[in-house]
Amino acid sequence: MRIISANLNGIRSASSKSFFEWLHTQKADLVCLQETRIQPDQLTEIMLNPPGLKSAFVFAEKKGYSGVGLYFRKKPDRVHEGIGWSELDKEGRFIQADFGKLSIVSLYLPSGSSGDIRQNFKYKVLDYLDKWLLEAKLSGREIIICGDWNIAHKEIDLKNWRNNRKNSGFLPEERAWMTKIFSELGYVDVFRTLNPDPDQYTWWSNRGRSWDNNVGWRLDYQVATPGIGAKAVKQSIYKKQRFSDHAPLIIDYDYRL
Repeated sequence: MRIISANLNGIRSASSKSFFEWLHTQKADLVCLQETRIQPDQLTEIMLNPPGLKSAFVFAEKKGYSGVGLYFRKKPDRVHEGIGWSELDKEGRFIQADFGKLSIVSLYLPSGSSGDIRQNFKYKVLDYLDKWLLEAKLSGREIIICGDWNIAHKEIDLKNWRNNRKNSGFLPEERAWMTKIFSELGYVDVFRTLNPDPDQYTWWSNRGRSWDNNVGWRLDYQVATPGIGAKAVKQSIYKKQRFSDHAPLIIDYDYRL
């Protein structure tokens, strides 16, 4: 089972940069999209039905903003359009597909980089997700939450960590929350179980020559319950082409839907 997580920074922009041509070569079973920045009437046929895949989307109320989606080769038993909390759902940040006892989530956590109002909202979202993740774990289902978490967990997860200790995305409270997810709730950072190396980033600022010099952040994750997390066998961050300011995160699991 191949799962790709990709923040597109606009699905129309990514499409113009050959994202769908590349996607066709990947033979993915599931693709989790974030930041589609599109409305239903703007979706083209290739966006709705890439070859061999079907889709489900959740849209932000605000046009040109946020939005998440899923592509799947096998039809899910059920799709949950939103997490069930209006403050988050009106921004189009959560979609879940259920396949038997396995659930796949595409999640786009808010950034707090624009100021205190959004940072405080981000903390509210983390508090809500804290409870959701606990309940999901206790449900007995296997879960993989893919997406842009807008947090670099450890110093190894961003190049200039010393200069970012007071910046959103690497604040002590955010990092402690992620540590709790892994150490107390028992979720698995799947990429890190396979790749402990430094300089593994999924997002680069458009300022300066961040991409050219690999001065990045690891903001994109596949976070899983231990059972399905243990079945991960291969990982990669695709950087040969650039579809967005994020790179697709690809993980293969020894699991058949």
